[in-house]
Amino acid sequence: MPPESNDTPPTSGAPAGALLTAVERLLGPLVRLLLDHQITFPTLASLLKRVYVDEAERGFALPDRPQTISRLTLLTGIHRKDVKRLQTEAAERTPAAPAAVSLGAQLVLRWTADPALRKADGTPRPLPRLATEDGGPSFDALVASVTQDIRPRAVLDEWLRLGIVRVDAEDRVHLVEEAFVPTHGFDEKAYYLGRNVRDHLSAARHNLAGVGAPLLERSVYYANLRPESVEELQALARDAGIEALQRVNERARALQAADEGEFDARQRMSFGAWFFRAEQSPREDDVPPENDDAE
Repeated sequence: MPPESNDTPPTSGAPAGALLTAVERLLGPLVRLLLDHQITFPTLASLLKRVYVDEAERGFALPDRPQTISRLTLLTGIHRKDVKRLQTEAAERTPAAPAAVSLGAQLVLRWTADPALRKADGTPRPLPRLATEDGGPSFDALVASVTQDIRPRAVLDEWLRLGIVRVDAEDRVHLVEEAFVPTHGFDEKAYYLGRNVRDHLSAARHNLAGVGAPLLERSVYYANLRPESVEELQALARDAGIEALQRVNERARALQAADEGEFDARQRMSFGAWFFRAEQSPREDDVPPENDDAE
């Protein structure tokens, strides 16, 4: 029988082996990333303690009963003293997205979704850098439509540094990528790493729970390909992914405007597309169950 809610821990040990195997595989790239940046195991272990307490406190409370330190210790296996300390530290944390991300996401969303700022093929139009006399679209006007606190020149300089835009000989600003993924800017890319992979894992968790309609969480997998073939598929995936992101972005912006002020407009969504390539390794078991090519 499936669990009553997505937050109900499994009572049977049957799926633990398969799940732990999956977790071990997905932790591999994470550990490599951490080692790339000299983040050692003790640092990760300390962070995991904090996350275990946070998630247990937020997601596994009993109805009409306060969440206690004893219950959190039981759920997480973390000592009572550590739970109490971590709860105190949690109240003092105020995580936030880098300023460039929160502002930039709004600007790129408008640039890619507003029909007045797109070409006939749906791609973002290059915008005159300075405001025009007739009040037409411009980069200055785009920034002013989102914020009056930051000068457009400051945004442009930062985006040039991050590789998000380029300026041509006619002083027009071009969006280099159709999604807000800076070429440079470590903090911005790290923010999207956390947000995007978090939501991907959350969708997988929902589907593993088997409660409610499954969420979209699919991929296409093929091995034994030549580099030229992968190059072709990478270009195809990029074009198809950008087209899908633009379509969802445009409709989401319209629905957000229509939903503004409604009492139940409290949900969020995310949709992504990704592509990865690597040499096949005999150490990695990358064959999907039953050798399916789509998973």
